[in-house]
Amino acid sequence: MSSKKPGFNTVCTHIGEIEDIQFKGAISPIYLSTSYAFEGVDTKRYPRYFNTPNQEALCKKIAALEKGESSLIFGSGMAAISTTLFAFLQKGDHIVLQRTLYGGTANLINEEFEKYGIEFSYVDSQNVTGFEEKIQPNTKVIYIETPSNPLLTITDMKAIAGLAKKNGIVSMIDNTFASPVNQNPIELGIDVVLHSATKYLGGHSDILAGAVISTEQNIDQIFQVAKNFGGSLSDFTVWMLERSIKTLGLRVKRQNKTALKIAKWLIKQEDVTAVYYPGLKSHPDYEIAKEQMRGFGGMLSFELHEDIDASKFQKELKLIKSSMSLAGVESTMLSPSLTSHALLTEEERKNQGIKDGLLRFSIGIEEKEDLIEDIQQAIQKVKKLALQY
Repeated sequence: MSSKKPGFNTVCTHIGEIEDIQFKGAISPIYLSTSYAFEGVDTKRYPRYFNTPNQEALCKKIAALEKGESSLIFGSGMAAISTTLFAFLQKGDHIVLQRTLYGGTANLINEEFEKYGIEFSYVDSQNVTGFEEKIQPNTKVIYIETPSNPLLTITDMKAIAGLAKKNGIVSMIDNTFASPVNQNPIELGIDVVLHSATKYLGGHSDILAGAVISTEQNIDQIFQVAKNFGGSLSDFTVWMLERSIKTLGLRVKRQNKTALKIAKWLIKQEDVTAVYYPGLKSHPDYEIAKEQMRGFGGMLSFELHEDIDASKFQKELKLIKSSMSLAGVESTMLSPSLTSHALLTEEERKNQGIKDGLLRFSIGIEEKEDLIEDIQQAIQKVKKLALQY
């Protein structure tokens, strides 16, 4: 390969692949061994140390996609998040977090941090001033998520990165919703990038994994905790994840395009009262999103008119699946109050603007017209049933 930096899809396809020296196969071979030699070798390999051949190769690919020096992969997104947070926080430390976070992350903070003597403060707005006001002398981490789950709010990454550096604080971001296709937070100054690789990196609803990307120094600090927590990933799943990432750019760009078209269609429908998508000019954070994102993502949320039962609507969908997860090649829809944010109290959801009737829509790679037709028929079916009673 030439000295010129390879393009995104080339990185997806070739960086971090393992050459099949013996049989010259076109894809990386898979090494399933859990026991490796310890004498006469440069690297003492052990799956829990995140350094099997497939693990190391995949980490190179993910680091390259996020413009980081190094990365680690984990058995789930929450394993990556919890391990990373505990690597930088200890008893007596303080963390500042935005309020609109993935429910699992918020549940970790709310239920576990007090046990370990770690203090935390939530910021109710995405404005950098709100974060600055919460900083204390013992603040060690600022944690954000943009676009957020499930309301797609946007946080100014450059502003947060600048604030963190000014105060000697580590900045972290959950970049799951955007994926490396749409934004690279490290290029904007963020220190640590996290992913639920179950979502866009995997993209086929058949992988559970997590990833963290940062400098070599930060990754080494995370590794020192990770090897004790035991959140490593099986090499078969590692191999599947590497296979899936090869089409990441193609999948997400298609999803971006379709999501924008459907968001523009939804906002014109009389049966829809609100649409949350950063690619809409009506979105309050549109200008920031346009500045820091290359694409607006395949996720959107919307609220149906109060006369239309959201639960019954989902049951009438024929093509769009009612599913617990997101970001697969198939379109899915769910109620955040019953799934991703069910661990939060009703009051906590209300404070975040998550209504019981809110629907989170993960756009797949199907034809736009087919998805719209499915939404239309489900709405009409629910309205028709309502008239019968």
